[in-house]
Amino acid sequence: MPNDSKRSQKIFKALQERYPDAHCALNYHSPLELLFATILSAQSTDVGVNKATPALFEAFPTAQAYANASPEEIEPYISSIGLFRGKAKSLYTSANMIVDLFGGEVPDNMNDLVKLRGVARKTANVVLGNAFNKNEGVVVDTHVGRLAQRFGLTQETKPDKIEKDLMALFRQKDWAILSHLLIWHGREVCKKRGGTCADDTICKKYCSNATA
Repeated sequence: MPNDSKRSQKIFKALQERYPDAHCALNYHSPLELLFATILSAQSTDVGVNKATPALFEAFPTAQAYANASPEEIEPYISSIGLFRGKAKSLYTSANMIVDLFGGEVPDNMNDLVKLRGVARKTANVVLGNAFNKNEGVVVDTHVGRLAQRFGLTQETKPDKIEKDLMALFRQKDWAILSHLLIWHGREVCKKRGGTCADDTICKKYCSNATA
């Protein structure tokens, strides 16, 4: 491993002190809402998803409501989001599976969640960590992947391998909040382009981009 847990804990503590209110940026009030918001967020912005979901969630308050509709009836509510036709099919198909296989309730385990259309490990981790307070993995989006590399937490480039490295370095109870901390720092400071790493106290200490 390119790091040890002592250094990792220092990074975690620094980020936690910087962002004490770090949380999931998607708006939701139930596991179903978070699941579907996360599906919609693929290749889209959280801001854009949050603009579309209030009307969507009001029109379809339960999995059964989505199942009773059709993809074409769901589409108008999410037409402002990229790839909305495919995502409408994912919501419809997943809702039917939730109704038929899981009694209308979003499953609270990885094995069942990844059976749903549009749900891979990343989405499942979001739902488990935030809706069910279960730390079964680390959400690795573009921000997390970028910062994990820059902070010397991994040398991997594939999300699944990055996740394994992060899981080995950080305490399991911290996995969900770790992703939020890295995402917030990635959006605020350690950006893909035009970041302020060179002037940031955390980045100057831990980030390779600060001296690049």
